[in-house]
Amino acid sequence: MRIMAVDFGDSRTGLAVCDKGEILASPLSTVFEKDFDRCAEEVARQAKENKAEMLVVGDPINMNGTRGERSEKCCRFAQKLEILTGLPVEMWDERSTTVSAINIMNENNRRGKKRKEVLDGAAAAIILESFLAFRKNHRTS
Repeated sequence: MRIMAVDFGDSRTGLAVCDKGEILASPLSTVFEKDFDRCAEEVARQAKENKAEMLVVGDPINMNGTRGERSEKCCRFAQKLEILTGLPVEMWDERSTTVSAINIMNENNRRGKKRKEVLDGAAAAIILESFLAFRKNHRTS
């Protein structure tokens, strides 16, 4: 199944997709849009363009397991995407994905403007990799 992951942010939203076999998650793009509705419309457009069959939206749950304002906003974004695309949308715990993406960027010596251009897509890919690993390990045969 072709799945697209979304790392929703107030200014930048990272997107990643996997192949049909759900083996490889790859950063797709970053949507630079501050308006909530326009961002959702652009993500929905890219989901259609990339033939996504499911969407996974990162859920920034607090480290203590509670849901804060950011988590609630991401849930509203996921609901909007579900309406716009008609696709199933899953929320996925994204705690520490941006930190992981930053560490990967540091290891690959990506700094400054180059980092900002790819950071959110990389974070979306990490969200998607985690989701795919869960699906693989919890398949019912």
